[in-house]
Amino acid sequence: MPHDTTLIATIVVGLVLAFALGFLANRLRLPPLVGYLLAGVAVGPQTPGFVADTGLALQLAEIGVILLMFGVGLHFSIKDLLLVRWIAVPGAVVQITAATAIGTALAHLWGWSLSAGLVFGLALSVASTVVLLRALAERRALDTDNGRIAVGWLIVEDLAMVLTLVLLPSLTASPLSDAAGAKSEVSWQALALPLAFTLAKVAVFVTLILAIGRRLVPHILAVVARSGSRELFTLSVLAVALGIAYGSVEMFGVSFALGAFFAGIALSESELSHQAAADMLPLQDAFAVLFFVSVGMLFDPTILVREPLSVLAVIVVIVLGKSVAAFAIVLGLGYPVGTAFVVSASLAQIGEFSFILAGLGVSLELLPLEGKDLIIAGALLSITLNPFVFSGCDWLASWIQRRPRLLRWMERTKAGAHVPPVIDEDDLRTLGDHAVIIGFGRVGEAIGRGLDVWELPYIAVDRDHQRVEELRARGVRVIYGEASAPGILAAAGIDRARVLIIAATDANVTRRLLDLAREANPEIDTVVRTHSELELAHLESEGVGLAVMGERELALGMMGYALRSLGLSEGEARMFVQSARRFDDAGMVPQAEAYERAPELRPHQES
Repeated sequence: MPHDTTLIATIVVGLVLAFALGFLANRLRLPPLVGYLLAGVAVGPQTPGFVADTGLALQLAEIGVILLMFGVGLHFSIKDLLLVRWIAVPGAVVQITAATAIGTALAHLWGWSLSAGLVFGLALSVASTVVLLRALAERRALDTDNGRIAVGWLIVEDLAMVLTLVLLPSLTASPLSDAAGAKSEVSWQALALPLAFTLAKVAVFVTLILAIGRRLVPHILAVVARSGSRELFTLSVLAVALGIAYGSVEMFGVSFALGAFFAGIALSESELSHQAAADMLPLQDAFAVLFFVSVGMLFDPTILVREPLSVLAVIVVIVLGKSVAAFAIVLGLGYPVGTAFVVSASLAQIGEFSFILAGLGVSLELLPLEGKDLIIAGALLSITLNPFVFSGCDWLASWIQRRPRLLRWMERTKAGAHVPPVIDEDDLRTLGDHAVIIGFGRVGEAIGRGLDVWELPYIAVDRDHQRVEELRARGVRVIYGEASAPGILAAAGIDRARVLIIAATDANVTRRLLDLAREANPEIDTVVRTHSELELAHLESEGVGLAVMGERELALGMMGYALRSLGLSEGEARMFVQSARRFDDAGMVPQAEAYERAPELRPHQES
């Protein structure tokens, strides 16, 4: 051909094969990402046939990381990060330390040097950005408290890896390294100088983003938006995401992921953030697929035959060792079992930073080539297993929730135990026929405002400590804690309440709360929120007073307005919407018998 098509071939073959194998995996009831990974193996250098350019594929994958982290930043704020700092910072540091120690011990058993063990353990300790975000997004958990904790944990891990990459070359002159030989001992001053310099650069970058970027970036996009060109607006968002991410690496030594994340935060409080997120979504999905393809390309299938036991040991460390460590850390910090399971499952895989550490370790002669192959094998297999780990954690969480004694023992160190009483005991004893609202975010608070208008009593239960403090200052009756934990509903007077309103959306927690509430108060009325049609059907079959699916109610509201706009009276539109809700939850269209029983619902025919 008259020109080089390496880039085109890499993108086209990677996406086409990922689509084919991803669709096949979906038909076999497997996660599509299994197909994406297999597509990478098929076009990689270790298998016969077409071989894509691995270097180009890895660069395309970095674009996927940038766009994904930019999207996360758009949905975050500095306030969100500060809310999770008390668990994300100590949790990530202790988890990295624990995973590194386990990896180092495993490497010692194989006869590797201590420096090789440290590099190997660090590579196993850090989770993949892309895998974590996709897993949380697919479970609609990215904007939940647990999702924010997991993402905050990830940000701390990324910062730790940036510092690790700076310090890693120093190990070549250390007595920990075989390559050091008779070299002099490490000068701690020599280590402290690059570390301090790196921390200073990171601090300058974050300061610039928060002080200047949060004003400049929204202003630039607002000017572009006023031009009326959608193409220019999309291009400006892409330029901001990629430009800041690239600049953060070149000028400040920050990773692409962190640079993109803070670029998103710079725009997060702008009224244009939602449109920016929508414009980036197709690109995020496409380049995220290329990320998984690139991981598959690095995998050498022969290692499964050459070192099967070593690969198994690595998988055990990543999937089991890291998960157990994270679970214990989260519980030890006083958070509920549900949060511990979400964080544990989120971190039970490794990815892009692991590849960078492994590559640098091999180039510095700190890590044997076998170690890099094991890390890549561990990444591919742990990513493949991650959806099943999430499912297993869901099952375990549900199983534990049904055993109050075990749950009470596991959550005996709940942070809520250290929070002073929220409700005056005399006030609580006299309270009755009140509402108990679980989850006092946007939905719960809106319900509370309505009850306040009519001066109806209620008690809120929320696990966001800062939100609880704000509500207390406003005089709201609120209890801090996980509502399903032993004693929390009792403290809210569930046995004397008239209605339980569950504004949170975790299906396992919702079912547990319904059981606890009905056990204490069989006559209690219930209102439940959900995002799943299957869960909606289950809740209605369980006899809840009202089960509300946000998307359905949104559609019904818009339908009612459209019917009135097209000529129906207010009463006709309202009755039709009520009939739609009653008779057909899935299609939202009343059946024929509905018209027969209610002639006033029939559309008017022109004579």
